[in-house]
Amino acid sequence: MTAVPSVLFVCVHNAGRSQMAAGWLRHLAGDRVEVRSAGSAPADRINPVAVQAMAEAGIDITAEQPKRLDHAAAEVSDVIVTMGCGDTCPYLPGKRYLDWTLEDPAGQGIEAVRPIRDAIRTRVEQLLAEL
Repeated sequence: MTAVPSVLFVCVHNAGRSQMAAGWLRHLAGDRVEVRSAGSAPADRINPVAVQAMAEAGIDITAEQPKRLDHAAAEVSDVIVTMGCGDTCPYLPGKRYLDWTLEDPAGQGIEAVRPIRDAIRTRVEQLLAEL
């Protein structure tokens, strides 16, 4: 890994899980980790319920925009965390991959998204301890 490790969070729409994970890692790690997120088929905007759930935890992700996954972002990342993107996620030799099985918050209300947010926080804390 590089002096400052870099993590790329990937899900299909880059509107919920990957954005919440990136928000948690930025919040918990500060500038100790370079954080990216992307999607294989990015949405037009971040899921507003994901934004609400993160705001309840004191994290503002309103300025983020879904981004298309590209080879360059994967290439410069030390760790690639996939969340439900299956075969559309890139595979690059020499990278560390983690696949987090998490429910998709798309179309769900805040009561269903809170446990997803909390599960993501737990996994991000574990990842940060390993970095």
